Amino acid sequence: MTVETKETNEVKEMREAKPVAAAMAHIDDYAAVVGQSEIGALRTFAKQLQGHRVKMVNSTAVGGGVAEILNRLIPLLDELGVPTRWEVITGGEQFFAVTKGFHNALHGAPYEGHDDWFEIFRNTNEENRHRMQFDEDVVVIHDPQPVALVNARDGSKSRWIWRCHIDLSHPSQEVWDFLRPYVERYDASVFSAPAFTQGLAIPQYLVSPTIDPLADKNRDLDPEFVRDVVERFGIDPSRPILTQISRFDRLKDPVGVIQAYRMVYRHNDCQLVLAGGGASDDPEGEAVLNEVKEAAAGNPDIHILNLPPWSHLEINALQRASTIVIQKSLREGFGLTVSEALWKKKPVVASAVGGIPSQVLHKLTGMLVHSVDGAAYQIRFLLSNPDFARRLGENGHEQVKENFLITHNLMRYMMLFLSLQKSN
Repeated sequence: MTVETKETNEVKEMREAKPVAAAMAHIDDYAAVVGQSEIGALRTFAKQLQGHRVKMVNSTAVGGGVAEILNRLIPLLDELGVPTRWEVITGGEQFFAVTKGFHNALHGAPYEGHDDWFEIFRNTNEENRHRMQFDEDVVVIHDPQPVALVNARDGSKSRWIWRCHIDLSHPSQEVWDFLRPYVERYDASVFSAPAFTQGLAIPQYLVSPTIDPLADKNRDLDPEFVRDVVERFGIDPSRPILTQISRFDRLKDPVGVIQAYRMVYRHNDCQLVLAGGGASDDPEGEAVLNEVKEAAAGNPDIHILNLPPWSHLEINALQRASTIVIQKSLREGFGLTVSEALWKKKPVVASAVGGIPSQVLHKLTGMLVHSVDGAAYQIRFLLSNPDFARRLGENGHEQVKENFLITHNLMRYMMLFLSLQKSN
């Protein structure tokens, strides 16, 4: 079964969307989750940043983990008295094809770029530089797409940070050699895991991505609502449900998930849900979705849900209805869907790549795998051992609470801003 929406495929509109942070909880609302002392500490740090302005720049307003993080982080910074502006670079189909090629190559895939790709990248960044202003105290540029905006540095006291969300542990040397001179013009770089760092001439910091426990994607839901969502998508809530939530991206290996499911299904009655959509800076999504449909071959127990980027409640419900959540990525910057599932106390089977092992501690907060066969084996093991699966989910919830909630991200960013300001 495949469910699609017209809006999901309107990539052009997504690219041109203005970044607007969603209505959300206030900072004091998080005290019920993390404790009042942590909220007090956030306010103390924020007082030291009063009067400082921040700009965040990335490549898409909707779709993908970076936009999701910024959509929740920026209103909280504003509420704490650290005014933060969010802007998105613009570019044509050629530019986003180039940056998708860069993205894959930085993750270790062979680089197959054309002769003019570097020039397209430079020209698009220059066009964006000329239309933007950078008069804030701190400028945070997210990921490679807008990295060349550092050319806008004008000798002021503004501090520039390059925030890399992807796995740079085995980058294509040709692409990294092109990008590195831009990166080293920043005051600091930020990575999600120690293995992603590179030998740079600037300071490097570690800041893990985080989830918002009060967002629609993670907040508690009425069981009846969860059941209604599942049944609306034609999924049987009385049978075991295996779910992977991710973009339709080859690096997320949705076809490999289907292969693992077929192995499991030979022995265990269960259903598979592959739910996701596209990001506005990813031109390959439609092709990958077609590959997934072909691999599913019309199996009525494989549910392919191509959802628009605002389907947060539906994704929340699908995760809560799941027996096991899968994240079988081939490469992964961090994998926020893992923390989302762990927060909901779900047992997770995930690849031991990128930032996933920071979240999934093998046989403690989830099960790590290295292959299709390994994924199938661990899924079957958890289906056969529900008490152990339950303990994994409970442990995973505590792991996320201690390390991967948005209040921790707020604290780390403010500490970094203060550190850089004091170094002026």
